[in-house]
This record gives sequence, C-alpha cells and structure tokens, in this order.
Amino acid sequence: MAIEKMKLIRVYGILDSLDEFITSCCISGDFHPENAINYLSESLGFVQLNEENPYTSSIQKIEEIADIAGVTLKETFKGNEIIIDKSEYDYIDDIRSKLSSMLSERSEIAGKLNDIVSSAEQFSHFTDLDIPFEEIFGAKFLKIRFGCIPRDCYPKLKAYEDKKDILFFQCSKDEKNYWGLYAAPVSKIDEVDRIFASLYFERIRIPDATGTPLEVLKTLKEQQELLTQRLNELDSQISNFWSENSEHCEAVYAHFKIANLAFDLRRYAAVEENSDYYAYVGWVPESSLKWFRERAENIDNLTFEEFEPEEDKRNAPPVKLRNKKPFRPFEMFTEMYGLPSYGSVDITPFVAITYSLLFGMMFADLGQGLVLAIGGYILYKLKGVKLAKMIVPCGMCSAVFGFIFGSVFGYEELLDPVYHAIGLPGKPLEVMDSINTILIVAIGIGIALVAISMGINVYCCLRSKKYGEALFSQNGITGIILYGVLVCAIVAFMSGKSVLPTFVILPVALVCLVILYIKELLIGKVDKHDDYLPESWSDFFMQNIFEVIEYILTYFSNTVSYLRVGAFVLVHAGMMMVFSSITSDPTSPAGIAVMVVGNIIVIGLEGLLTGIQVLRLEFYEMFSRFYEGDGKPFNSVGMRKNRGFLFKIKNAFSSKSDEQNDNVIINVNK
Repeated sequence: MAIEKMKLIRVYGILDSLDEFITSCCISGDFHPENAINYLSESLGFVQLNEENPYTSSIQKIEEIADIAGVTLKETFKGNEIIIDKSEYDYIDDIRSKLSSMLSERSEIAGKLNDIVSSAEQFSHFTDLDIPFEEIFGAKFLKIRFGCIPRDCYPKLKAYEDKKDILFFQCSKDEKNYWGLYAAPVSKIDEVDRIFASLYFERIRIPDATGTPLEVLKTLKEQQELLTQRLNELDSQISNFWSENSEHCEAVYAHFKIANLAFDLRRYAAVEENSDYYAYVGWVPESSLKWFRERAENIDNLTFEEFEPEEDKRNAPPVKLRNKKPFRPFEMFTEMYGLPSYGSVDITPFVAITYSLLFGMMFADLGQGLVLAIGGYILYKLKGVKLAKMIVPCGMCSAVFGFIFGSVFGYEELLDPVYHAIGLPGKPLEVMDSINTILIVAIGIGIALVAISMGINVYCCLRSKKYGEALFSQNGITGIILYGVLVCAIVAFMSGKSVLPTFVILPVALVCLVILYIKELLIGKVDKHDDYLPESWSDFFMQNIFEVIEYILTYFSNTVSYLRVGAFVLVHAGMMMVFSSITSDPTSPAGIAVMVVGNIIVIGLEGLLTGIQVLRLEFYEMFSRFYEGDGKPFNSVGMRKNRGFLFKIKNAFSSKSDEQNDNVIINVNK
C-alpha cells in the first residue's frame, strides 16, 4: 500500500529562460505544476503571468486542413529537427488555401450533380411523351401540369370523364403512383387545379428544357457522367495533395502541439513586477527528484528550493499511486471511487485481493476461469485495455475455486479422476448439495470483511492522528467491539450454542451503544475539534437515538449483503445445470454444441453481472467504512516518450527582422 512521496519545488529564474525550464524540466519529466501565485507572499510583488498563446490559431488551421482532407492527424515526430519560422506559417496557409479551393469546387460540382440526378429522375417518368417541351409549354390557350396521382386515387378520375376541360395523359406508373400531365384551358385552370388537388395530385416543376423528355434525359445523363468524372478527379487530387504534404504537415502539427503545451504551462508562472524574474512552483515525486535536479542545474540563472509537503499547509500535495504489477490494474477501481488523500493509505492491494477472491468464488469454473484469464491477457496485449488486464487474476481465481467445486465448463464429473489420484473420494464441495453451507460461509466472509474494513479505518485514523475517530466512531474500536458482540449474540441465537456468556455480551453492547450515542462529544474532545458542543441539546439527544439505530441496521445490512456471494455460486452452478439438462447426453456432438453455446452465454452475461456485484460489495460494504477518496490526482505534463526530440521555433510574432529573431529552442533531451 504505497503512495508516492512528493517534494514541493519552487523555481526562480530570468523570464527569458522560462521556456527552457518548461521544456527541460516539465514536459520531459514528472512535474505537477501549481499556480505559483498561490505559494508566494503578496509582499514579494509577484503577479500572475498572463499571455496570449500564439500557437493556437496555427493548430486550428492544421486541424481544419485535416478536416478538409478527411483524415486524422497523427502527433508523431518524423526526423530530429524542424525549424518553424515564417515560411512554415506561409506553408500552412498555402495548403489550407489550396485544399479549401479544391473543396469549394468539389462542393459546387456535387451540388450540380445532385440537381442533375434529381432532374433526371423527374424526366424519366415522362419518356413515353414524344412531344418537345417547348411545344408543350408554348401553348397559348392551355396550361400544362406535370406530376403524379396516387394509385388509390387514380380510379376517381373516371368521375370527370364527361368534363372536356379535364384531360389527364398517363406517361408511366410505378408501385405507388401514376405519372403524367393534365391540361386545361387558361380560364379553367384554377378550377381544374382544385379538382386534382382533391385527388392528391403531386405537381412537379419541370425545369426549362428543349426537346422531348427522352432527348432531355439523354443530355442529363451525359452531363452527369462528366460531373461524376470531374468529382472523381477532384477526390483524387485532394487525396494526392494530402499524401504529398501529410508527412511534413503532421510533423509541423506535432511540433506546434508541443510548443502549444509549453506555452500553456507558462500561465502557471508568476512574474515580479517591473523586472524580468519569474517564479514557478510544482510537485515532483521523490523517485524523479534526482533527474529533476540534474536538468535544473544545467539551466543558467536558475535556482530552486525543495520543501516537504508538511511545510506548506495551503495546498495538499497531489497523489500518485505506486503499486506492484499484480495490483496495478486495480488502481482503476480506486481512482473511480476517488484517490486517497496524501499521507493516507492506498487500498489498491486490498481491492485487488478481495475483488479477485470474491469474483473467483461467485464465478467458480475451472474452464471458464481459464478462458477469462487467457482472453483478458490476449485482449490486453493486442488492445492495451486496462480492464482486460484486471480480468486475468479474476479468471485465475475462478479457475482455482472451479477446481474446488469440481466444475469444468459445466461438466461436474470431469475432475473426479484427478480427485481420486490425489487421494480424495470426490470433489471437496458439491455445490447443489451444500446450499446451507455455502450461504453460511458467505455470511462468514461478510463478517470477516466488514471487521477488516473497520480495522483498516482504525489504522487510517491513527496514521492521520484522529485518535478520537479511531476509538469512538461506529467504524472505530468501539464499533468493532459492538459488531463483534452482536455477531456472537446472533450466532448463539441461531445455533443455540453460546460463544460468549450473556453477562458479558449485554454490558459490553450497552457500553458501546452509550459511547456511540455521545461519540461526537468524545471525538471532538479528543481530536480537539472547534465547536463540537451541540447548539441544541434536545436535538442532539433525539438525533443520536436514530443514528445509533442506523449504525446497527447498517451492520446488519452490510453483513447480509454478502449473501449475494453464495447466491451467485448457486446461480452459476444452476445455469450450467440448465444447459446440461437440455440434452440427454452432454458428451454427444449435439450436447457439446449446447454446452458451448451455454458457456458463451454464461461467460458473457454472468461474468458481467458478477463483476458488477463484486464492485458493489467493494464500494458500499467496504469502502464506505474507511475510505474517503478526496485525494488530488498527480497530473504530470511529462512526455518521456518524446525524449531525444529537438526542435526550434523561430519567433514569427516578433517585430524584429528575420536575422534578429530569437529562436525558442525546445530541447527535450538536453
């Protein structure tokens, strides 16, 4: 159970060397920056450094370029050095301009192509009409309407056959509509429009065209082919253009990202008014302190001081967990609940052990456990999924308990020869014949884990010098004693056998209840809390009655909650029995197929549910008794993987000439 020890570092130097310090000691190492102004006395005359980041707009431009090209940028470094000066900014603008121009043309052509495709679809319904459009729309005394009538409305046109003013010419039909046109005298067109509107006639606006519909459609197809060809050419140009420039563009982007990060880190600095001195403050783990000293001592005009965390009470140190490899994957659960405060206890090993064991008990199967362990290992190696690495110890524990329960992929008799070979008459535990035993053991596990959780709370309180909490709280020594005597009383009631004499249980329980009733007064007195005396004694006495009742109910509910461990043992065995009973012979090809499907379902479904239930036990039944999780995470800006990378950024925003411009040298491996 280890939390990395921290050192508070205060750095003082000339403002011109700030970038060198940031890139040499912050970006390339384990350094957690803090706002320096919060650690400096106001009388020293320091103010927060406030500057506009000059690299943000360039990064946005490159990201726009990638968006235009439809690609994802890679922040990879190609080559050892690149000089970003005015020519590089011009290069970015030029690429952006060219790509924007090609994209604009492509968008315009795509729009025209969509219009042509839409028009061609309209004209395709009227190809049976062998009359040029200019003659149709050139009629002086008739109005023409193109469109379609739904199939169920088309028969209703017979009602208007006697009216000579209404003429509908069918050109084509499909599953839903009849396509054609109707004509009416100019003086009658409004009346005819209303009639066809009642028939749900959907009018189509025919664009200006000359020739018959078939001739127009042919012309549109030719235009569609030309535009499609040009669109493909533009797509190819954009792709080739990006391929030619992607390597350099991504290299510039990667350099800008580092430069942007370095410049953003300047905002943590404080500068002395009317001078060019700065102060920088941050946390460095003790394991990286030697490395930091070596880098800082190589920077000219820079001094630094080291302080223990206890020497500065204004800001709590950040927390960086340090666990051995078997426990490291379970840090995810600890961080999910909240990091421990600095100087307290890291409970990750406790989580790793209890989670793996509980999962193994609830998901006990030798074959399925090995599948989980092997699958988790492969998934972690291929995809780097942290959760997959956590599955490995859980699967191994499942395999161990599966061996004890004699279950291999649901086959309950498969391990009998192994048991006989080691001198056992059979499997150590027959699950379905030992239901009461399993449930009693589950309760016993709950009692042990609740007691251990309270013991960890006592240890944490003693480390934090909260002696009152350790002695008198419901999760302290008083709570442990009360919980113990209550367990003894219940065991005696259920079994009829006394664990402790009644004359011991009753007085001890009564004393513990009285202590818990007035615990706030006792804790406040011992731990020297301010204003620990209640404002209203009547409210104090009434409220504490219900709190003591709540403590007892919590002891009971937390313990009973561990019945789910035994319940899942039974559920797992029961589910596999269901699949084995579907077929009369589980060893036949059909039976094996059923068992394979059943194992896949059980591993996926029950494995997920078991993981969730064990996590619930961790968070609610254990963590809530001793863990606060109010620590601040250690956020290192380090980028150790990019060591050995050197680049220069010429100050393109300076008013000086190119010959006079100062280079900002970012050397990660100085």
